[in-house]
Amino acid sequence: MRGLIELHPEVPARLLIGTERVSVNPKLNNVVKGWLAASHPWIVMADSNVLMPSDYLRRLLATWRADTGLVSSPAVGCAPANIWAELECAFLNTYQVRWQCFAESIGMGFAQGKTMLFRRALLERAGGIRVLALEVAEDAAATKLVRKNDLRVRVVDRPFSQPLGHRTAAEVWRRQLRWARLRRDTFRFYFVPESIPPLAACSIVVASTDWPVAGALTAFGAIWYSAEAALAYAAGWHLTWRSPFLWMLRDALLPILWSASWLGNGFVWRDRPMRVLSRSSAP
Repeated sequence: MRGLIELHPEVPARLLIGTERVSVNPKLNNVVKGWLAASHPWIVMADSNVLMPSDYLRRLLATWRADTGLVSSPAVGCAPANIWAELECAFLNTYQVRWQCFAESIGMGFAQGKTMLFRRALLERAGGIRVLALEVAEDAAATKLVRKNDLRVRVVDRPFSQPLGHRTAAEVWRRQLRWARLRRDTFRFYFVPESIPPLAACSIVVASTDWPVAGALTAFGAIWYSAEAALAYAAGWHLTWRSPFLWMLRDALLPILWSASWLGNGFVWRDRPMRVLSRSSAP
């Protein structure tokens, strides 16, 4: 990094090393020093495993509107190296990204910590970057801060990709369980009905036809997963002949994942055991 800085003396850059503990969130502790050292009104917090195209900043800024408080991008899984990474694509892309983009389209956008563009002034008026320590997840805290100021979280038109590489089944499960428990804790009102849409749609199809249950379920599955395949194809997301089978596996796991999220407060983040905190114990 120092060599790269030396190659471009025209760019004002500094390498900051160290951490300042302001929360139980290791990422937030790591980026505090960067926030304090930054001198510009626009600041992006981005995870290191997100692909940044050459127009990354331009696309973020192009999404900003007068009523915007934060621009974010969910992670689109790409380059899976094995079947479990493909299952993670099934969770990330046509499930989580789909619903996150839908929520934003009706004015209920949620931030995701993979990429977040702020105007510095918003956080400074609220007390600085340490206000993001009010939740275990900094993106949940950012979402609540933006809404408290009667502003909107917006999502970029074409979310940025995250190469997945090799995954194990345990890694996929732990990551999804972590996110589920954080959603349960930070946005419980939205989390409780999370598994309802596909079940409700399936029930409507079965109840509205005179077909045998097996036939109705087959028809429903064909329509449901064909629409999902059309979305993945149109968006340029990972799509193979295995995808429909992995989508079915994902949907079978969703009720189990939802139930497991209520059975404890612990989760693992980068091999570090953590717990969802109560409001009274948050810094």
